Amino acid sequence: QVQLVESGGGLVQPGGSLRLSCAASGTIFRLYAMGWYRQAPGKQREMVATITSGHITDYADSLKGRFTISRDNAKNTVYLQMNSLKPEDTAVYYCNGDRRGYGSSWGQGTQVTVSS
Repeated sequence: QVQLVESGGGLVQPGGSLRLSCAASGTIFRLYAMGWYRQAPGKQREMVATITSGHITDYADSLKGRFTISRDNAKNTVYLQMNSLKPEDTAVYYCNGDRRGYGSSWGQGTQVTVSS
């Protein structure tokens, strides 16, 4: 299974930007579909964005145009660029790696807080 470590979270003012990173190890990263999910207090975990091994992306409808997912297979890293952040974007953001037949793995999460 892939091991995942997120970074880049923090406190940001409304309207600001953050870039989250998720570093993968222990496997052939380029074969994995990767995704970002988030969980706000008292809410279920929800999909933010995904990117396949072929770099096909998908986003939650409510986040299209503000968030961008990308991957660098040479660095075994997936990114989430978040712009025009809103207080409702506050959540713990989790990285996920999935490969058919090999299972799914989660990182430990990184806190994003949007507040003035």
